[in-house]
Amino acid sequence: MKQIIVRLDVMLALRKMRSKELAERIGITEANLSLLRTGKVKGVRFDTLASLCEELDCSPGDLLDIGEISDVEN
Repeated sequence: MKQIIVRLDVMLALRKMRSKELAERIGITEANLSLLRTGKVKGVRFDTLASLCEELDCSPGDLLDIGEISDVEN
């Protein structure tokens, strides 16, 4: 099964920026940014994605990827 992989942590590290600073700059709560960073959201608004890209000087493809997840039973 394919899954969207959020690479926001990678971009934050590359830009040497803390998530708190990014949240303040784009006008969202740290809690919502944390949910996005961990991939625990069902979707992201295009204007939020555009703001992230503007502040991090990147494109959506730098923040989002797609990959296979294993379907392992416990």
